[in-house]
Amino acid sequence: MLKLIKDLPAHVVGVEATNEVTADDLKNVLIPALDENVKQYGKINYLLILHTDVQNWSAGAWLQDMWAGLKNFTAWNRIAVVTDQEMVEKFTDGFSLVTPGEAKGFKLSEEQEARSWISQLF
Repeated sequence: MLKLIKDLPAHVVGVEATNEVTADDLKNVLIPALDENVKQYGKINYLLILHTDVQNWSAGAWLQDMWAGLKNFTAWNRIAVVTDQEMVEKFTDGFSLVTPGEAKGFKLSEEQEARSWISQLF
């Protein structure tokens, strides 16, 4: 399940992932928030807090996630992924090499640092 994080600056889209994440979660929660953010600000600062294993994302969720990334490819400014899954954190750190903007992984214990980093203006 994806839930929007409400206590972030308006220019930041943040979601918290728990349990199973489905294509409907992305279609109904994440993608509309990203689209609105791009319309208002032209850039995306995105915070994902993973309280579930990435294996709990359905195949449809991965396809929707990929579609959202490609659809907004030039708008990505900052991506912060907060997780205790070391491989996800390392993958996120390397994502900056293939996308515009910056991507950075944080441990769950570093959530406040991630929130500060992602909240910086463009």
